[in-house]
Amino acid sequence: MFDAKTILEAAGVARVQSGAYVPHAGWTATQGRATFDVTCPADGETYARIAGATEAEYESIAQAAVAAQRKWRMVPAPRRGELVHRIGELIAQNMETLAAVVALDTGKSLMEARGELKECVDMATLAAGQSRMLFGFTQQSQRAKHRMYDQWLPLGVAAVISAYNFPAAVWAQNGFLAAIGGNTVIWKPSPKVPLTAIAIQNIANQAMKEMDCEGVFSLFIPESNEVAELIVTDPRIALVSFTGSSQVGRKVANIVGGTLGRRYMLECSGNNGCIVDETADLKLAARSITFGVVGTTGQRCTSTRRVIAHRSVVRELTELLKQSFAQIKVGDPREQDAVVGPLIDRAAVGDFANAITMARELGGNVVYGGKRIDRPGYYVEPTIVTGVQPQWQCVQHETFAPILYVMVYDDLEEALRIHNDVPQGLASGIHSMHLGNIELFLSAAGSDCGIAKVNMGTTGADVGAAFGGEKETGGGRTAGSDAWKGYMRRQSVCVNWGGQSPWDARIKL
Repeated sequence: MFDAKTILEAAGVARVQSGAYVPHAGWTATQGRATFDVTCPADGETYARIAGATEAEYESIAQAAVAAQRKWRMVPAPRRGELVHRIGELIAQNMETLAAVVALDTGKSLMEARGELKECVDMATLAAGQSRMLFGFTQQSQRAKHRMYDQWLPLGVAAVISAYNFPAAVWAQNGFLAAIGGNTVIWKPSPKVPLTAIAIQNIANQAMKEMDCEGVFSLFIPESNEVAELIVTDPRIALVSFTGSSQVGRKVANIVGGTLGRRYMLECSGNNGCIVDETADLKLAARSITFGVVGTTGQRCTSTRRVIAHRSVVRELTELLKQSFAQIKVGDPREQDAVVGPLIDRAAVGDFANAITMARELGGNVVYGGKRIDRPGYYVEPTIVTGVQPQWQCVQHETFAPILYVMVYDDLEEALRIHNDVPQGLASGIHSMHLGNIELFLSAAGSDCGIAKVNMGTTGADVGAAFGGEKETGGGRTAGSDAWKGYMRRQSVCVNWGGQSPWDARIKL
């Protein structure tokens, strides 16, 4: 067990902490200000209070970000990558302190907290390398003695609105790509997990000071929803990257899309399914699916929520899943052997209970778990529900909790229909040893999701791949591949180097 007070002091988080970091001015004052509590989901205790940013403080942050971007856009991209790489180095050097902060904030186990921070470090390495490869294409002009090419240029100020489940990684995926692209970044984290954002901002501040580039990264934790909307409605914000629910994502899209020229990037809900066919390695499938369900207490957008199993294997698979679930310890993240922590808050426990009640009323069988754990904090049992029909509301809806719905199919085309017939389209998987089944799953007639995995869980993102999904997931992409292009503007260039124009014969000068 670690001491919360000692950890927060080491991370530079005050007992009463400002929610606004303004470039050049620093953290704003907290004296005489209204605050909100930061409650640890592991024990329900309050370890800090936040003085949320006001409208005036947001204005200061936005003005500073605009001014800093005018300078930052002219810094060579490889130099911009050096800043990002340095932030990654500092995160790695402070790994244990930051992991403890993430655990306090989210209730994640220390193992998972370290994994998230390692993703930040990996993302910094990827972005630093990408900063030397912001390349366009040389094209062949139809005009003689002309050169034509395209190039990628900065957008301006980017806003990163992150969710509570990955309070560090989502910022890194978005913010690092935005920064190497010549943009400055204003981060608005979830008010449920502000401690991680404050600790990470302190890390970024150190790197910016070392490299004399203050203003690239700033932090905005608003005092109210009305103040929060400023970052979405502000025409100075060229790009809004939002991670959260589809309901709020639609609102962000409508507001940002109403101003032509501004962009939004959405990473919203996922209702991820995994098909298990009659040829699957069932022990591998059970292990993979188990972590997909219980990892981060089912609070990942890529969590496995639905299993669609062939009728011939569903009974054996269910028994293996029950055995796997029984080996997972649920407990306080400060306990070294805890694998799964609590849900984020009381409302999340209510959502879990409502989903279980609905499944039972509709005829589902809870064959494992299904109850809240009686202890301080917001703990629930990982749950398996069988006898499920794909059209049930609780199956169609994404519940951020460790609930697995098990459904049965007879032929693969039926399984694909069940798999795709949900509003969300983020991650998907198939467990199979049949090449034809795998290839059908990966074809245009197969999974309709942005991520497809074979003989793996639906969770776990490789930073080298583009991350994001389709349908109500929002369509945005971040992290690897060519996702960096979403944070820049494309410009087609044509250069006349021959000294002649098509009008030379008509116009005499």
